[in-house]
Amino acid sequence: MSGVRDDRLAIWLAGLTTLTNFLFTLLGVWLVERVGRRKLTLGSIIGTCLSLSVLAVGFLLSAQHSPPVTFHPLDPAMANSTCIKYQLCEACMLDPGCGFCYRENVTALLSSSCVPVNKASTEHAAWGRCSNTSRMKEHTYWAYNYCPTSYSWLVLLGLLLYLAAFAPGMGPMPWTINSEIYPLWARSTGNACAAGVNWTFNVLVSLTFLHLAQYFTYYGVFFLYSIMALLGFIFILGCLPETKGRRLEEIEALFENRLCSCGVSDSDEARQVEYIRVKGSNYHLSDNDASDVE
Repeated sequence: MSGVRDDRLAIWLAGLTTLTNFLFTLLGVWLVERVGRRKLTLGSIIGTCLSLSVLAVGFLLSAQHSPPVTFHPLDPAMANSTCIKYQLCEACMLDPGCGFCYRENVTALLSSSCVPVNKASTEHAAWGRCSNTSRMKEHTYWAYNYCPTSYSWLVLLGLLLYLAAFAPGMGPMPWTINSEIYPLWARSTGNACAAGVNWTFNVLVSLTFLHLAQYFTYYGVFFLYSIMALLGFIFILGCLPETKGRRLEEIEALFENRLCSCGVSDSDEARQVEYIRVKGSNYHLSDNDASDVE
C-alpha cells in the first residue's frame, strides 16, 4: 500500500514507525499523572481523528492522480479475467486478483497494464513480463495492493502522526481507566468484559478492512474511521470524569450521578466518602456522619 520498492528502505521505515510508537508510549507514561487521564485521552483521540484524516487525504490524492492503464496485453488468459476492464491503477489495485505491471522512466510511467496476480505468490503476475524476476527488464516493476504515486510521503506522515497520537493516550489510557472506575465487587468482571470488547473489535477491523476498501476505497475507509473517532471523542467528552488523584471510593462516587454527567456536582466534589464495617456489612458514610460513629 505504501509503494516502497526498496526492501532496505522499507525496513528502515518499519523501524521508524516502531520507534515512534515506543517513544510516544513513554511520553504517555510521563504525562498520565501530570496531565490527567481525561485530558490525555481527549487529546489523544483528537490527534487520532486528525491523523486518520491525513491518511484519508493521502489515499484520496493518490486515487485522484492514479496512473492509467495504457497497455492491454493480448493473451487468451485475459479473456476470462476481470483485470481487463480496469482503466486506472486505483481500480486495478482494489481487485485482489489483479496487479499493476509498468515501466518507469524519470518522469512518467510507460506501458502500464492491469494483469492477473500469480495465485501462488503475490510478488509476481500470473503471466507476462512481470511473471517472474528474470523476465522483468530494467525499469519494469510489479505493484500489488498499491499504485505508484508521488503522495506516498503523505500516507507515511499520516501513519506516524497516528502512532504519535494513539500511543500516549488511546493505547494505555483505556487500561488505566478500566483499573480505576469499577467498584471492587465488579472490577474483575468489568476488566474482563472491556478486554473482550477490545479484542473483538480488533478482529472485526482486521476482517472487514479489505472488504470495506473494495466498496468504499481506501480513503473512504479512513474517512469512516476518522468519523468514528470523532464520535468517540464526543462520548468521552461527555461521559468520562477525571480520576487523577482520587481514591477508589471517590471514583466510585463519580458515577453515582446520571450517565454522561461530565463529572460530579459541586456538592459531590466537597463530599468525602468513607467505608466502614458495621455489623458485618459495608456502610456508606459522608464526612458529616462520620463524627457520629465511634
